[in-house]
Amino acid sequence: MAYDVIVLGSGPGGYPAAIRASQLGFKVAIIEKESLGGICLNWGCIPTKALLKSAQVYEYMKHSTNYGINATGVAHDFGGVVKRSRGVADKMSKGVQFLMKKNKIDVVMGYGKVKAKGQIEVTAADGSKSVVEGKYIVIATGGRSKELPNLKQDGKKVIGYREAMVLPEQPKSMIIVGSGAIGVEFAYFYNSMGTKVTIVEFLPRIVPVEDEDISKELEKQYKKQGIDIMTNASVDSVDTSGAGVKALVKKQDGSTVTLEADIVLSAVGVVANIENIGLEANGIKTEKGKIVVDAYQQTSVPGIYAIGDCSPGQALAHVAAKEGINAAEHMAYLEKKHHHLPEPLDYNNIPGCTYCTPEIASVGYTEKAAKEAGYELKIGKFPFMASGKASAAGATDGFVKIIYDAKYGELLGCHMIGMNVTDMIAEAVVARKLETTAHEILNAVHPHPTMSEAVKEATAAAYGEAIDI
Repeated sequence: MAYDVIVLGSGPGGYPAAIRASQLGFKVAIIEKESLGGICLNWGCIPTKALLKSAQVYEYMKHSTNYGINATGVAHDFGGVVKRSRGVADKMSKGVQFLMKKNKIDVVMGYGKVKAKGQIEVTAADGSKSVVEGKYIVIATGGRSKELPNLKQDGKKVIGYREAMVLPEQPKSMIIVGSGAIGVEFAYFYNSMGTKVTIVEFLPRIVPVEDEDISKELEKQYKKQGIDIMTNASVDSVDTSGAGVKALVKKQDGSTVTLEADIVLSAVGVVANIENIGLEANGIKTEKGKIVVDAYQQTSVPGIYAIGDCSPGQALAHVAAKEGINAAEHMAYLEKKHHHLPEPLDYNNIPGCTYCTPEIASVGYTEKAAKEAGYELKIGKFPFMASGKASAAGATDGFVKIIYDAKYGELLGCHMIGMNVTDMIAEAVVARKLETTAHEILNAVHPHPTMSEAVKEATAAAYGEAIDI
């Protein structure tokens, strides 16, 4: 059967691309080798948030007396926590199945490979091959856990994020290599559950993509929680021959130390799934391990698009979704089904969220990047210690830091660390999109008592008008 659009991969980029294409009047097929919803729904964003919620509930119960409530005999069932997480993931995956039916999208299960322009060869689980034909192709093959040559994953003692979600039993100790979002989220989860956690980070500070003040605050909070942190350090080799794992860690000064643990979790990043999908044979250009695309996600071969983690933008689910929608709208424009071109993504206005406790959320320039870009700055900080809502919730850790251009009052960046800040960052994203100034944020009345008024308070602080600090 011939289709208008074939989408290769059903993750957070692929399935929205398929749905948007269907809405625009295309006949669509989606190809998936494993589970609808991809890594995000099955092995990433969603199930990890479920694990983190369990850890948070456990922490609340342990400290219930802080709230005047006596919960006694509080214990966790590690297997039950994992089971709940899997249940949440399965429910979400079934939701995508429903969306495919609702939007009349044909789902083809199997491993897809671009055979030629307009053709994808699909190998089913039983090894049988078929060819799916369509005028347009969207490659949405995502990414996987990056493996370092001296940190080979065996799936048992040296693991990636995937195994970390479904360990058969809770390890007594764990070394986490890498302190990006994945590393610090698992550090919080396992530490809360009672595992002894050590983070090893190659760069000088943890969560290295964040503003420096955020890194410092998270490090302070994590040390308070009992997590050991080694920065400027790398794992040179691992020895898995004994009962646990011995990791030889090299420090910046060249000295080494051997750490022992039950498990090493490698969280050093994500690498794109671009091998064996027919790129070279069809002249689809790649660069630095990613598929090269234009502003509308089109590859070097017209009619073939690439979105999400296999293309150059940030490896985030919300980026993939928007890229997928843009690709579908670009095809619709070419086919005269849509009147205007989609608006290309502004990759400097993408929010980043990390769901550890305290949460981290940020958008736009860090202080360092804004200075390097030549801006003169006005910076305001509002600590949650001064927030009525945070005090009432017993969550006074962290702050909002907001960065304005001194000349025009343009909102350059916003960085938050604290409870529920991932639900607050959208205000700054929309404000930046609308080219809002500090003046407008100050004159937009924020509700009290909420965590969100910290954005207004930090803005006031930047201009010497702070009321509550």
